[in-house]
Amino acid sequence: MIIKPLFSHGALPGYRLFFCVLAASALMFVDQHFTRMETVRAQLSMVVAPIQWVVSLPSDLLSWGTLALSDHQALLDENQRLREQMLTLSHRGQRIASLVSENAELRRLLNAAEYRDVEFISAELISLDNDPFSHQMVIDRGHRNGVYVGQPLIDAYGLVGQVTAVSAYSSRVLLLGDASHALPVRINRNGLRYIVQGSGNYDVLDVLHVPDTADVREGDLLTTSGLAGRFPAGYPVARITSVVHDPGEPFAQVRAEPMARLQRSRYFLLLFPQPLPSSQIAIWDASFALSYETLQGVLQVNGLFPLLANPSTMELP
Repeated sequence: MIIKPLFSHGALPGYRLFFCVLAASALMFVDQHFTRMETVRAQLSMVVAPIQWVVSLPSDLLSWGTLALSDHQALLDENQRLREQMLTLSHRGQRIASLVSENAELRRLLNAAEYRDVEFISAELISLDNDPFSHQMVIDRGHRNGVYVGQPLIDAYGLVGQVTAVSAYSSRVLLLGDASHALPVRINRNGLRYIVQGSGNYDVLDVLHVPDTADVREGDLLTTSGLAGRFPAGYPVARITSVVHDPGEPFAQVRAEPMARLQRSRYFLLLFPQPLPSSQIAIWDASFALSYETLQGVLQVNGLFPLLANPSTMELP
């Protein structure tokens, strides 16, 4: 059987290449601007999932073999170390339980909203993206486990990233270090709020638009602020490693190191933050309606009213 090459040297060698480039460009455009391709991508991910599991099988077998052949004394030492760590964490947990109870009582006295526990499920790493310019990974949880796009992911040390694509059995996660990832944070010491963005490096994050006179120090812990409603408040994100003040510049150059072990962690937790209460959503809707009516009157006076759409008919992302 003779296999005919795709790009032959016939009379019209450029048409086939042009057709392939055109088809690839059309698929990229459709995938970027329309949501129907998400279903196609999810179905293709189901086909690729067994291949991903087979590819990760050698590393799983190696880990199992290493554990099976470990020295008996090494296992005893590790067991003792884990027992000590568990005792330390138990002591901290008892202290934290007392502080949580005290905090809840104070919030009730102030008539403030109570904090709710965040539910979670465990997840394991399947594969890492080989693209050096994109920091992404695939985990072994999907639609069947309730995973959704935008869901936050943490490891034992801090925030790892968020889910960007979900199939039936696996999900793709965008890591903190990716240059396209950003999230709102607050300094744990004084409550100042900023935006942290990835730098394309696993170990470096950029803190954006920090005024030169702001009270920011090396060693400050950055935690999730809870703004925008995607990441629950209070989870460690990064620790500031450098603050550079450039004379004449309005903003300082601030960099931080992620708390999570982005290149070493294998086991993670997918968080399920509580949705916003209906009362708060009603207040926001009333505020938006009032703002719309005010802006409507201003635009009508200036003859620009037809340019403004009614927010009640708009779909928010």
